[in-house]
Amino acid sequence: MRKNSATLVLPFAVDVVKLDLNPRDSVLTNAQKLAAIGGGGTNCSAPLRQLNRDKVKADLVVFVSDNESWLDAKRHGATAMMQEWAVFKQRNPNAKLVCIDIQPYGTTQVAEQSDILNIGGFSDAVFSLIAAFAAGELHPDHWVGVIEEMTL
Repeated sequence: MRKNSATLVLPFAVDVVKLDLNPRDSVLTNAQKLAAIGGGGTNCSAPLRQLNRDKVKADLVVFVSDNESWLDAKRHGATAMMQEWAVFKQRNPNAKLVCIDIQPYGTTQVAEQSDILNIGGFSDAVFSLIAAFAAGELHPDHWVGVIEEMTL
């Protein structure tokens, strides 16, 4: 928020939570405000639904969550998050979505494709990965190339 004044932070649990985050506050102060939300659910479609309702224009949407959205669970077809992303893409055709799953599971809320990147876990490397993806520098064969360069 401090580096990019156009950043919009939408904390969520069961729904988007209204929270006054100040870019001039310390990271610790804003983190304490976020931690005080308390959780109680992971409705991953809620922030996208809010962006669609407000007709927000954006090039990059980044989720930081456990992405285990039990509220949006479906047995068949696209998740509610994927449906909201499709609506968002109609308005923002060049947008990209990054889902950082801080506690990765065997499933994701959105299928990886050219405009969607799923990241499992978190480290400083995540920032470089997001920057490369946003700049269009990651391709489907990116990881194959990285693995093939390793000496075993």
